[in-house]
Amino acid sequence: MTGTVSVAHSVVARMVRRAAVGAPGVVRVGRGGPALLARLAPPAVEIRERADGLHVRITIVGRPGHDLRVVGRDVREAVAATVERLLGLGLAEVTVVVDGVGE
Repeated sequence: MTGTVSVAHSVVARMVRRAAVGAPGVVRVGRGGPALLARLAPPAVEIRERADGLHVRITIVGRPGHDLRVVGRDVREAVAATVERLLGLGLAEVTVVVDGVGE
Protein backbone atom coordinates (compact mmCIF):
# COMPACT_ATOMS: atom_id res chain seq x y z
CA MET A 1 0.00 0.00 0.00
CA THR A 2 1.30 3.47 -0.83
CA GLY A 3 0.37 6.88 0.42
CA THR A 4 1.49 9.83 2.44
CA VAL A 5 0.96 10.73 6.06
CA SER A 6 1.46 14.29 7.19
CA VAL A 7 1.21 15.71 10.68
CA ALA A 8 -0.24 19.20 11.15
CA HIS A 9 1.92 21.76 12.93
CA SER A 10 -0.81 22.16 15.54
CA VAL A 11 -0.46 18.46 16.43
CA VAL A 12 3.33 18.77 16.63
CA ALA A 13 2.96 21.85 18.85
CA ARG A 14 0.54 20.03 21.16
CA MET A 15 2.90 17.05 21.51
CA VAL A 16 5.89 19.37 22.10
CA ARG A 17 3.92 21.14 24.83
CA ARG A 18 3.08 17.85 26.55
CA ALA A 19 6.67 16.64 26.36
CA ALA A 20 7.98 19.87 27.88
CA VAL A 21 5.49 19.94 30.76
CA GLY A 22 6.56 16.41 31.66
CA ALA A 23 10.18 17.47 32.18
CA PRO A 24 11.26 18.03 35.80
CA GLY A 25 11.50 21.69 36.75
CA VAL A 26 8.96 23.00 34.24
CA VAL A 27 6.06 24.94 35.73
CA ARG A 28 4.34 25.62 32.42
CA VAL A 29 4.84 26.20 28.73
CA GLY A 30 4.34 29.88 28.09
CA ARG A 31 5.69 33.27 28.96
CA GLY A 32 6.50 34.62 32.40
CA GLY A 33 5.18 37.94 33.59
CA PRO A 34 1.75 39.52 33.38
CA ALA A 35 -0.92 37.65 31.44
CA LEU A 36 -1.69 40.70 29.30
CA LEU A 37 1.87 40.83 27.96
CA ALA A 38 1.88 37.08 27.40
CA ARG A 39 -1.15 37.43 25.11
CA LEU A 40 0.68 39.99 22.98
CA ALA A 41 3.83 37.88 22.62
CA PRO A 42 4.49 35.28 19.91
CA PRO A 43 3.20 31.74 20.58
CA ALA A 44 4.98 29.72 23.25
CA VAL A 45 5.59 26.89 20.76
CA GLU A 46 6.75 27.74 17.25
CA ILE A 47 7.24 25.10 14.57
CA ARG A 48 9.10 25.90 11.36
CA GLU A 49 9.56 23.40 8.58
CA ARG A 50 12.78 23.75 6.58
CA ALA A 51 14.75 21.58 4.18
CA ASP A 52 16.93 20.17 6.99
CA GLY A 53 13.93 19.26 9.19
CA LEU A 54 11.72 20.84 11.82
CA HIS A 55 12.93 23.75 13.90
CA VAL A 56 11.13 23.99 17.24
CA ARG A 57 11.24 26.96 19.59
CA ILE A 58 9.54 26.57 22.95
CA THR A 59 9.19 29.07 25.79
CA ILE A 60 8.83 27.78 29.35
CA VAL A 61 8.61 28.97 32.93
CA GLY A 62 10.95 27.08 35.27
CA ARG A 63 10.41 26.00 38.86
CA PRO A 64 12.40 27.82 41.56
CA GLY A 65 15.36 25.86 42.91
CA HIS A 66 16.02 23.94 39.70
CA ASP A 67 19.15 24.38 37.58
CA LEU A 68 17.68 26.05 34.52
CA ARG A 69 20.44 24.73 32.25
CA VAL A 70 19.48 21.19 33.24
CA VAL A 71 15.78 21.99 32.81
CA GLY A 72 16.49 23.33 29.31
CA ARG A 73 18.48 20.23 28.40
CA ASP A 74 15.75 17.93 29.72
CA VAL A 75 13.10 19.82 27.72
CA ARG A 76 15.22 19.58 24.54
CA GLU A 77 15.67 15.83 25.05
CA ALA A 78 11.96 15.27 25.76
CA VAL A 79 10.91 17.30 22.72
CA ALA A 80 13.41 15.51 20.47
CA ALA A 81 12.20 12.10 21.65
CA THR A 82 8.59 13.08 21.01
CA VAL A 83 9.13 14.57 17.57
CA GLU A 84 11.54 11.94 16.26
CA ARG A 85 10.32 8.74 17.89
CA LEU A 86 6.62 9.22 18.45
CA LEU A 87 5.80 11.40 15.44
CA GLY A 88 8.51 10.06 13.13
CA LEU A 89 9.52 13.52 11.93
CA GLY A 90 13.02 14.82 11.22
CA LEU A 91 14.18 17.36 13.78
CA ALA A 92 16.92 19.86 13.01
CA GLU A 93 16.86 22.09 16.08
CA VAL A 94 15.15 22.61 19.43
CA THR A 95 15.51 26.01 21.08
CA VAL A 96 14.33 26.35 24.68
CA VAL A 97 13.74 29.82 26.08
CA VAL A 98 13.29 30.11 29.86
CA ASP A 99 11.16 33.23 30.21
CA GLY A 100 10.65 33.19 33.94
CA VAL A 101 10.71 31.30 37.21
CA GLY A 102 7.56 30.85 39.24
CA GLU A 103 4.90 28.58 40.60
